[in-house]
Amino acid sequence: MDFYVLTLFPEMIEGTMSHSIIGRAQKENKINIKAVDIRDFSTNKQKHVDDYPYGGGAGMVMQAQPIYDAYKSLGVKENTRVVYMTPQGRPFCQKIAQELSKEEELVILCGHYEGVDERIIEEIVTDEISLGDFVLTGGELAAMAVIDAVSRLKSGVLGKDESFMDESFSDGLLEYPQYTRPVEFNGRKVPDVLLSGHHGNVDKWRHEQMLIRTYEKRPDVFEKYELDKKDKAFMKKYLEEKCTDTEK
Repeated sequence: MDFYVLTLFPEMIEGTMSHSIIGRAQKENKINIKAVDIRDFSTNKQKHVDDYPYGGGAGMVMQAQPIYDAYKSLGVKENTRVVYMTPQGRPFCQKIAQELSKEEELVILCGHYEGVDERIIEEIVTDEISLGDFVLTGGELAAMAVIDAVSRLKSGVLGKDESFMDESFSDGLLEYPQYTRPVEFNGRKVPDVLLSGHHGNVDKWRHEQMLIRTYEKRPDVFEKYELDKKDKAFMKKYLEEKCTDTEK
């Protein structure tokens, strides 16, 4: 998969994305990440890419022309999705990451200042995506988060495709708790079921823990999850026992 990042700070993208799993995936040609400096397409001597907003107001706005020319230089297909990282976009989630991972190439536009000229959004942007209800100084950090989340869903990036199958949000629930050696640490022991070697019981325990964790930590996510009969029976028993413990 090819990622193209339209940015004012390509060194941020290139430096951060050259490490760890994403860096290795690039070396193995599982993915390709190209950061394109929008300033290279400025038509003025000072390489300015921003100007005062029409109608007045604080701050500066990124001009349409340099962004458009930077985009055109990529030579991507007409149906290639162009993502603009903005607080006004739809909240990014695992479902969107899975959706984007099906693309062969993806263009990500990083805004700065007070944003970009609205006409560039109308001209090239297909998706507006937000990391949450907060504002960053630029879109680079958000773009890298999207690249990381999407890349790890591509075959071969994690080494084993099943590596991400049981992760948080992969099937609508938070991930179960994980343990490693030693068996006991500061008086806290690994649950006996994980030491039993009984894979069926381990799978059952993990799923139940996913239900509990999601219910306790992300009730908003839990409400959207469709419980089957076994899940409903387990949660009923869990809540009854929890209520009893609270009354003691």
